[in-house]
Amino acid sequence: MRWLLIVLAVLGIVVSSLALREHYRTDASPCSINEKWDCGIVNKSPFAMLYGIPVAVIGIAGYLLLGFLAGLRAYAWMLPLVTGAFAFAIHLADVESLALGVWCIYCVISLGIITLMTLLVMGTVIAGSMRRRETA
Repeated sequence: MRWLLIVLAVLGIVVSSLALREHYRTDASPCSINEKWDCGIVNKSPFAMLYGIPVAVIGIAGYLLLGFLAGLRAYAWMLPLVTGAFAFAIHLADVESLALGVWCIYCVISLGIITLMTLLVMGTVIAGSMRRRETA
């Protein structure tokens, strides 16, 4: 499980880095697919900053921390962090859908990654708890 979570964290870092590149891009966005899919609009919107920090930077830092904790097999420590990250990603998806009306492919991929990480960490923590209960 540890290596799968680390690979997902690395993928999250890559996707967040691509979103950060869009945040600072001055030319046309290569992922401007149509009027509903445009990473440039999403990553340059006021919603792309939180207390002066690009949301993509927060994503990079979050995935780094989750990957580090996965390497330590600190799944119980990961659980509240990954759950909070999942809730934040859902909030950002709501912003894309309801406020902006435009989606970012990098953001959607990141949402998929954090959803999978959340499910895997929850399952691992529950399975570990059941194993400890059986041996007690």
